[in-house]
Amino acid sequence: MDAKLDVGNLADTISNGELRQLFTQAGVVASVAVIKDRDTGASTGRAVVTMTTRADTRKAISMFDAYRLGERSMTVNLTRPRLARASGRPR
Repeated sequence: MDAKLDVGNLADTISNGELRQLFTQAGVVASVAVIKDRDTGASTGRAVVTMTTRADTRKAISMFDAYRLGERSMTVNLTRPRLARASGRPR
């Protein structure tokens, strides 16, 4: 079962390919998506990395939470479910 990781405190210049290459050290990566600002298209410093197994997910968290990538220490956590909007519709 796939498990998504919330990756934060990334440099603005990080690419999907660079993150994929890094997280492949922990296991099989299903997908990588660097989050971009809707208006400017610039990186928000966050990404979602999907690993293919729970074991690979745990390994990625232990390997890369507080991992120094360039000048920054990444944060890596399991994603949390999105909350419903005030309108009552789920996102």
